[in-house]
Amino acid sequence: MAEPPRVVVVVTPGCHLCEDAAAKVAEVCDPLGIQWRAEELSALDGQRQKEWREMVPVILVDGEVHDIFRVTPDRLRAALVDR
Repeated sequence: MAEPPRVVVVVTPGCHLCEDAAAKVAEVCDPLGIQWRAEELSALDGQRQKEWREMVPVILVDGEVHDIFRVTPDRLRAALVDR
């Protein structure tokens, strides 16, 4: 069984901030060989949908909220390298 990705970007369809966040996550993760994926908010449990509906994109690192709305590449890289 494959390991879960270290980074998950919670997105909604048509969200330009989500597209930008996913692109920045790819820019950081791909060169480091770190798995990541985008996951639609609608695929999450009801509690998470309710909690994060107004905050997408939500960027999770190792299952914990790292950022909301925007990705800071240097901050994300530091979080991934230091863990």
